[in-house]
Amino acid sequence: MEQKHFEVIIIGGSYSGLSAAMSLGRSLRQVLVIDSGLPCNRQTPHSHNFITQDGEKPAVISAKAKLQVDIYKTVQFFNGLAVKAVKTESGFEITTESGAVFTSRKVLFATGVKDLIPEIESFAACWGISVLHCPYCHGYEVKNEKTAIIANGEMGFEFAKLISNWTKDLRLCTNGKSELSLEQTQILKNHGVQIFEEEIDSFEHSKGYVSNIVFKNGNKVEVKAIYSRPAFEQHCLLPKDLGCDINEQGLLKVDAMQKTNIAGVFASGDCTTQMRSVAIAVSTGSFAGAVINKELIDDDFSQ
Repeated sequence: MEQKHFEVIIIGGSYSGLSAAMSLGRSLRQVLVIDSGLPCNRQTPHSHNFITQDGEKPAVISAKAKLQVDIYKTVQFFNGLAVKAVKTESGFEITTESGAVFTSRKVLFATGVKDLIPEIESFAACWGISVLHCPYCHGYEVKNEKTAIIANGEMGFEFAKLISNWTKDLRLCTNGKSELSLEQTQILKNHGVQIFEEEIDSFEHSKGYVSNIVFKNGNKVEVKAIYSRPAFEQHCLLPKDLGCDINEQGLLKVDAMQKTNIAGVFASGDCTTQMRSVAIAVSTGSFAGAVINKELIDDDFSQ
C-alpha cells in the first residue's frame, strides 16, 4: 500500500466501521479501514433483528458488506492491529503492529468491546450460541424454552422481568448469595421465577448448546438457554490514549453526533452503547460517516 495519508482512518472493520466507510466512500473521501479481524460475535451462528439479513450468519453479512464497500475506490483496507495513535498539528498518526504508519485528518473508532468471560467451565464454548446477551437478537429462537439468567441484585431483578416476556419457564441463578431485596424476591416468585443461589461450577453442553447448569454442590438444573451480561472492556485502548472520556459503564462517551470529547475523534457501534446489535452498529456507523464528511467540509470552508 503506497498511500500513507487519508482524510479519515477508521479503526475497526466490522458492521459499524464498514457502514461508516460506505458513507464516506460515497462522499468521495479518501478512507483507510484498519481491521484485525476479531469481531465480538464471531462465534454466534446466526444474526437476527436486522431487516433483510434476519437469520444470516454474521460472517456472511460482514463479508458481503466488505465486498460492497470495496467497490468504492476511495476506500482502502489494511489488515492489521492499530497499536498507537497520536494527535498531530494536522490530524492524527496511526501506527500498526507491523510498523506501518498512516496519517489522517479524522479518526473513527468502531472497535467494539471485549467480553470478560466468567470462570465457569464451558461458558466460553457456549457464549453466543446458547449463552446469550440480548433477547432482541436471540430471544425469539428460544421462546418458551427452559431458560436461566445468571445475574444478581438489581440487574438480576430487571433482567428476569425482561426475559419473562419470552418465556415463563424461567430461573434466576445468582451464582452465590442473593442480593435481591425481599420485595424483589417475592415479586419474581409471584411471577413463577425460580431463584437458585448455589455457586455455578460448569455447563453441560453439546457443541455449544447447553443442556444443564451444574452447581458446585453437584446439583443440576436443566436449561436450553442462558442469558448473561458479563463484564467487558474496550477492545481497543487507543481512544483512552488520545484522552477520550469513558463513562461509568466503560463505554466511550459520544454526543448525539458520535463525537468524542477529543476534536476530530469519533466513535460508533458497540464501543459506545449498551444496545449491542448489528442493526444499531450499522446505524451509528452510517451516521458517523455522514457527520465526519460534513465536518471535513466545514473545516475546508473555514480556511
